[in-house]
Amino acid sequence: MRLTIIFMAVCFMLVCGTAFADMMPAKSFTERQPKTHNANPWGLVYAGAITENVPGKVNIHPISYQLNGITIAANVYTPAGYDPSKKYPAVTVAHPNGGVKEQVAGLFAQKLAEAGYIAIAADAAYQGESGGLPRHTDIPFFRTEDIHGMVDILTVYPGVDANRIGMLGICGGGGYTLNAAKSEKRVKSVATLSMFNTGRVRREGYMSSQIRDIQERLTQASLARGENFAAGTVDFDALTDESINAITNDLYREGMKYYGKTHRHPNSTFEYTRYSLTELMQWDATDNIKLINVPLLMMAGSTADSLYMSEDAIEKATGTNDKELFLIQGAFHIQTYYVPEYVEQEINKLKEFFGRTL
Repeated sequence: MRLTIIFMAVCFMLVCGTAFADMMPAKSFTERQPKTHNANPWGLVYAGAITENVPGKVNIHPISYQLNGITIAANVYTPAGYDPSKKYPAVTVAHPNGGVKEQVAGLFAQKLAEAGYIAIAADAAYQGESGGLPRHTDIPFFRTEDIHGMVDILTVYPGVDANRIGMLGICGGGGYTLNAAKSEKRVKSVATLSMFNTGRVRREGYMSSQIRDIQERLTQASLARGENFAAGTVDFDALTDESINAITNDLYREGMKYYGKTHRHPNSTFEYTRYSLTELMQWDATDNIKLINVPLLMMAGSTADSLYMSEDAIEKATGTNDKELFLIQGAFHIQTYYVPEYVEQEINKLKEFFGRTL
């Protein structure tokens, strides 16, 4: 935990005026000047990332738009030979907890564009390049709204066939994608990768390791909210060196390598506001999951210690008969994000799934 006093608001410049902007529906979204921290012009950190927009090939378009009064930063990937006068199927891609659009969400959005889809990956409100204060707020309502907002943008994006929109959510973004899909009837199919039920884990602990102190942690979160309100401060929960050294499960141990070393991005953090727990701990991605009545594909590593969450969700998703739990043999949770042989299997499965359902 660390105590941070929030004095500054984050502003994002909206840039337009190019030929591409002229094609965009008025007041829906605008081109955005990307911020970069590395040699990639869009700050992408995954292997095989686009390094330049070349006519006739897969291109990336940074945009921003307003959602509930917050500026959302997103990247839209368009297929090779993209023609805005034509119609393409499209997919939303929701990033993991603590992740940003430049990591695994961007990788899968790019791969989907290579397969002929228009794909959007957006930073969650309060996170990444998106606006919102306090930073790192992680509340289910907003994370779910982020996904509805991506659908909004796809319905007006040049070239998108609004009757062929699907969803993909990764890790925590998978849980929130399931939640959005319960009521989002503009989409025709839903997929998740290594789904992480944030509410269940914040409530019970990972692999049910904190069930005994639920009330104590809820009390701490409630007190933090009151103290923060009175003092104008924000309490954060974060992994410390001590907690990192005590990690025994595959998800968090490999997550530290992925987010801290191999795919590090300055906007990506494990921090979240402590008072977020007051909302997270009473929420569950599988509540009313039977409302999902479209084809559902859930992918997970066969050896991932997070697999139990996908197994639980797919069993409870009784509103659709078109559902499948697809196992990536030998893969741990984080490995499904980037290991080439696993990503290839996942993309092939997504191409088959979305090809059939969109």
